[in-house]
Amino acid sequence: MSIRWSLVVPVKTLVAAKTRLAAATGPHRTRLAVAVACDTVAAALACPPVARVIVVTADPAAAGPLAALGADVVHDPDRGLNTALRTGAAHAVDVAPGDAVGALQADLPALRPAELALALEAAAEFDQAFVPDALDVGTTFYGVRAGMPFTPGFGGESRARHLAGGAKELCVPGIDSVRRDVDTPDDLRAAIALGLGAHTAAVVAELWPDTTAPPA
Repeated sequence: MSIRWSLVVPVKTLVAAKTRLAAATGPHRTRLAVAVACDTVAAALACPPVARVIVVTADPAAAGPLAALGADVVHDPDRGLNTALRTGAAHAVDVAPGDAVGALQADLPALRPAELALALEAAAEFDQAFVPDALDVGTTFYGVRAGMPFTPGFGGESRARHLAGGAKELCVPGIDSVRRDVDTPDDLRAAIALGLGAHTAAVVAELWPDTTAPPA
């Protein structure tokens, strides 16, 4: 029997989102942040092992579009990223106690459902597991089997934190889109090379019509 997943996606208040892209995006930074989150959630919802996506946010500008995609939106208590994730995970367990629970970063605009499925299949083999980001410093996914303690350690050098906490690092080939989070213009260019989701691609095409990429 295949394991079903509840994925928790935290979305910051948009005024605080993607500050390192501010110089490149100007007044369109929040639009880009919403588009990136929409592509992340849409890809997750299209992934067969994913039973539901729970978005944790306090920003109605993000909550509306993400709910329209089919996400279950839970209010963010605004006590930090890992508290937001635990809030979403508690909701997930209430809704579906028999499903595995994962945390997925909201800034994966090139995310492919098939690649996420590979990561989830690998994660299902361990009590707790994680996917490192493309720089091998942070984390883009952390997940636990049903009934296991959900102890995310996102923020900063979270790869080392998750390793120290006993989570299995997933070194799965062919999941580049799961590892490619976007915080900087360089990250966005790398995501563009992988192939953006429709929401982000539309904003990028509008902002940089001649180059389809932010300036170096």
